[in-house]
Order: sequence, then C-alpha cells, then structure tokens
Amino acid sequence: MGGRKRRKVKLLSARVADDKRRTRMNKKAMLEMQTWSDLPLELLHLIFCRLSLEDNIRSSIACKRWNTAAISVRVVNQSPWLMYFPKFGNMYEFYDPAQRKTYSLELPELYGSRVCYTKDGWLLLYRPRTNRVFFFNPFSREVVKLPRFELTYQIVAFSCAPAFNTCVVFTVRHISPTIVAISTCHPGATEWVTVNYQNRLPFVSSIWNKIVCCNGFFFCLSLTGWLGVFDLLDRTWNVLSLPPPKCPENFFEKNWWKGKFMLEHNGDILVIYTCSSESPIIYKLHRSNMFWQEMKTLDGMTLFASFLSSHSRTDLPGMMRNSVYFSKVRFFGKRCISYSLDDCRYYPRKQCHDWGEQDPFENIWIEPPEDLSSFI
Repeated sequence: MGGRKRRKVKLLSARVADDKRRTRMNKKAMLEMQTWSDLPLELLHLIFCRLSLEDNIRSSIACKRWNTAAISVRVVNQSPWLMYFPKFGNMYEFYDPAQRKTYSLELPELYGSRVCYTKDGWLLLYRPRTNRVFFFNPFSREVVKLPRFELTYQIVAFSCAPAFNTCVVFTVRHISPTIVAISTCHPGATEWVTVNYQNRLPFVSSIWNKIVCCNGFFFCLSLTGWLGVFDLLDRTWNVLSLPPPKCPENFFEKNWWKGKFMLEHNGDILVIYTCSSESPIIYKLHRSNMFWQEMKTLDGMTLFASFLSSHSRTDLPGMMRNSVYFSKVRFFGKRCISYSLDDCRYYPRKQCHDWGEQDPFENIWIEPPEDLSSFI
C-alpha cells in the first residue's frame, strides 16, 4: 500500500515538472516569435519622437502599429531658434532647441543696432545713434527701411512680415499714468503718425511690457498686468477693465515684473508669469467673458518665451510638447531651460532662472525658414 502511494506521488511530481517544462518552452517559443512590432507603445513613442521627419515617415510604413505610434509624435513644424546678439563683433549665433545645435552667421548689416521684435522670420531693429528703424531677415539678408524715429526703450511690435501691405509697426509710450502716446508706421511710409490717447484706467508702460498683434488688434500688457488694446481699423485705444491675472504672494519678489511673457496662439492671448524657482503660471484670456483662465495643460502645444517677443508651436517632437522653453541656455549652450507641464518640473533640474539678471536685448526667438539647406 505504501509503495503504491509513493509511486503516485512520484508520478504526480513528474507531471508537475513536465508541465513546468512545457510552460517554459511555450514562453520561449512565444518570445522567439515576437517581432519589433510587438514593442511596448510607450517605447515606440520614445523612439519615434527622436527621429527626423523623414525617418519618422519611413518607419511608419513598417506595420499598422508602428504607423499609429509614428503619426502620434510626428513633427511637421520647425521649432523657433534662439538668436544671440553679440556685445562685440558681427558673428551671431542661432540655437536650435529641437536638435540642440548651434549655428553661426556673420551679419555686418546689424552693426550698431538693437533688436526690438521678431515675427515671421523678420527682425525689427533700431540704431540709437542715427534713430534708424528697419526690418531685416537674417536668412535672406533682405532689408526694409522705415522713417527715422526715436525709440527710447518703449515697447514696439509689428503685425506681420513687411512684404505684406497689412504690415503695421506699433509702439506705445506713457506720458502720464492716464495718457499714452501711440505711434504707428508701415513700410513705404515717409513718417510716423503719433497720437496721444486718454486712459480710463492707469497704464504704465516700460521695456518690460509685452505686445502681441491678433486679429487686427494690438494687445499690450502693462507693468502691473492691465491690458491695453489698440484697434488698427478704428485707431482707438482702450485699457480694459479686466483685473490682472492673479498670482501667488510669493511671486511678488525682487524683479517679479521681469518674468512676464505674452504671446498669441490661434487667436488666443496667453500670458506666462514666472518667479525664481516657482512653477510658471499660464493664463488664457477669455475675451467674450472678460476673465483670465489658468491653464493646467497646453494640449500638446509648445511655448517659446523671451523678453521682446514670444512664440507658440504645435506638432513638435514629443519630448518638447506641453512645455515652455525660455530664452536661456545651460550646459555650455547644449540645452534650453524649459518647464514641462506634464512632469511639473524644470529641465535641467534646479536650473530655473532669475530674469532680473538677464539683458533683455541679449537674445530673441526667431522663426527659421522652412528650407534650411542654404543656411546650415
């Protein structure tokens, strides 16, 4: 009887061992049958977001799964470049944050000038010694001159590239808390037009103010957060009775007013508030209901913030999306300071910046041309 039980136990152990061996062999066979298309989707996203557009398209035809992953992170837009203005000489550097590469270009045409604004790949510049105001495209070397005008650190912007007949240059300067002088000009004009406007609300302008043009209006954010609006068609000026965006008390520290940025995206006005190591706060203006709404996500958009003009982009590399890129480069020119809204942190870590230390005319974001073959 005891021998029969021992034989049963032995037989049962053999069956268990055989089942385990069979399971191991099946797993091994399944692993051997797996292909590159079976890679985890997260890993595919990480790989494809680092490919160039050409390589991304090639990879997407491998299989249906790769096609879905490649399209979800495909880059169809070119990131703005950060243009540096040297203190001496005519050699200018351009930093591409997507490729983390720096290019140099000699531009003697800019000697003695100060940058004021950028849009559509064009610079607006000013020569203090001669009061010369002019447009310059650093990639095509085109120059468009404007009538002479004294720009004493007031903020200035333009509506679109000077090649279009709708291009208007706009500048605002406060004479008193309730009066501002607004000057406008356009390519081909022989003089600037200046008109004084009365404010219903106090509006103090300075170099730290911000201007963007959107749908025929120039929006100007004052030093204290009030929003002035200039209607290009009716040539009217109005300071909106819209309370400034609310900020935490710890934002009101030294140089807090210098860490503000404003930009336009698809008709929306966005404002970025920063302060030292605190996380940036982003607001969107709801013009119909007249209030500032805090944004917790950018829905894949990327913002590029600099003192004199800021930009937005969609469809950039996956690792750049839902982030704000600032006009400061660390690690010997290899990486921009950025803030990810997904990860709620700065990159590189602990590399936030005191904007009060930076010269506002040191650099500016500029849109490079689609065809870079003649430039790189």
